Amino acid sequence: MAEVASTTIWTFYGPRLLRIMRRGDVAGYNYQPNFLESFSDRIVYTIRAALSATYWCSPVVIVMLYRRGYCNVEGIQGLSKIALSLFAVYALAFLFRGIGRLSNADYRNFMATFVQARNNPCQRTREQLAGYDFEFWGWPVDYKWSPSGADGDKKRRQRNVAANRKSQNQTSQSSSLTVKILGYLAMHSFGQKMIYPGSTSLMNFIVSSMLNQGRANLIEEKNGKRAKIQTEDNNELDTVFVDRRGQHRNGEILVIASEGNAGFYEMGCSGTPIELSYSVLGWNRPGFGGSTGTPWPDSEEKAVEAVVMYAINKLGFEPRNIAVFAWSIGGYSGALMARNFPDIKFVVLDATFDDLVPLAISKMPSSWSNLVTQSVRTYMDLNIAEKLLDYQGPILLIRRTRDEMISTSVPNDSHPDLSTNRGNDLLLKVLQFRYPTIVDNTTLPVMKRFLSLQTFRQVQMLQEKDVEYEVCNELVTQHVAQNGPHFPMNISVDQPGLKEKLSLFLITMHMDNFESTHNAPLPGKFFRKPWIPGARL
Repeated sequence: MAEVASTTIWTFYGPRLLRIMRRGDVAGYNYQPNFLESFSDRIVYTIRAALSATYWCSPVVIVMLYRRGYCNVEGIQGLSKIALSLFAVYALAFLFRGIGRLSNADYRNFMATFVQARNNPCQRTREQLAGYDFEFWGWPVDYKWSPSGADGDKKRRQRNVAANRKSQNQTSQSSSLTVKILGYLAMHSFGQKMIYPGSTSLMNFIVSSMLNQGRANLIEEKNGKRAKIQTEDNNELDTVFVDRRGQHRNGEILVIASEGNAGFYEMGCSGTPIELSYSVLGWNRPGFGGSTGTPWPDSEEKAVEAVVMYAINKLGFEPRNIAVFAWSIGGYSGALMARNFPDIKFVVLDATFDDLVPLAISKMPSSWSNLVTQSVRTYMDLNIAEKLLDYQGPILLIRRTRDEMISTSVPNDSHPDLSTNRGNDLLLKVLQFRYPTIVDNTTLPVMKRFLSLQTFRQVQMLQEKDVEYEVCNELVTQHVAQNGPHFPMNISVDQPGLKEKLSLFLITMHMDNFESTHNAPLPGKFFRKPWIPGARL
């Protein structure tokens, strides 16, 4: 009797049901609410959206009400009547929505499963609940990461080092109080949403049907397993895991895919390694899709830690069998994974950049440069290169030759200036750190010239410079054999010509060109294991 009462109550308060998933030979189908539930649900969410918009625009709303004479006794009485009317409409819509759900057999069956999973959480009830797709807030937590013991102390030390480094960088910058105040207001009003548009309610609403379809495809066609991860700061992350272990050689490697600033695992870069039969863990950063929170750097770092620890502790992958694949601004998440988990197998970064500040400055009016620098460096310091330098493993960068998003110069009616692609700067910073005796002031000019060329011109330049891959690789192999594979590598080269050849060789080993714009899906042929110094070509 108590369970029936609980099920009835949850029918009114419970999550939206989106889809009944495929079960064996029975095809999946989207949930069809009846008219009473559908109409009432629209009223409920319209009022919620209006209240949310009013809250975020409250300073403007208060000023408007004041100017129109509502800030007096009569005005407040009038506003109170409007509020009571809205509450009455909301309560009635809420009631009728529940009645509509009670009269729908699919929702009743779902709610019975939902309540059973809450009251008796076990593997069997979780599997039954996974037969439905519904609003993710109602999904139970599958894994909670809370740093403790040696692992927790290590992660805290790493974050403290990063925080100290950031504090030192900010201390060296002098900004007026006015710029600091404007920077705070800009970043916390529109700046953060411009950097991460995928976290806005509008974007999530626009793509919701595509996300539902993409998620259904991953679960029904790819046998994906959805899970909720709770982070150290109590954000809840929406993830999906496609397990290919025992099915394909690549399946023994788990690829953790990190999406761009408007990307979601349901329709993002995770499709590339899935096509290549890798095991794949896709996740939505805080504020994206079903994940809660807001994508600030600190919450991003805690999310990254939780995702990787879930892969290790829950999914059973050793760090040496975990690879990182990231696209666009997801390169920051990928670099955090590489820095915080240095034993991971390799890192592939597609269409990403070295530092957000130069990109942000290029997209805004030049007169705003001080404000942009202050606000981004203080509140959204996405310095990918800085994080990536702490990783000793193999790295591959994929540069899109017509990338309009991460190039700082995009002439009107023309392709972006390839020399301004910030992927070039990321590559040079990595190579300068790893090979300081090869990449220096004597070779940087020719390297920058090489990076400014289209692919076919690069091939010509390699031929003109007579770059012999086997010879260059042998020099690196000899150094590794004598000194070990650790960076930085101080490779001794006496001949200026050979040094130049080595610098170009290193570029081709760490970067591939993809003749495309920023948003095109990455073909599988570009996703490969990076070159390892000392390994045979």
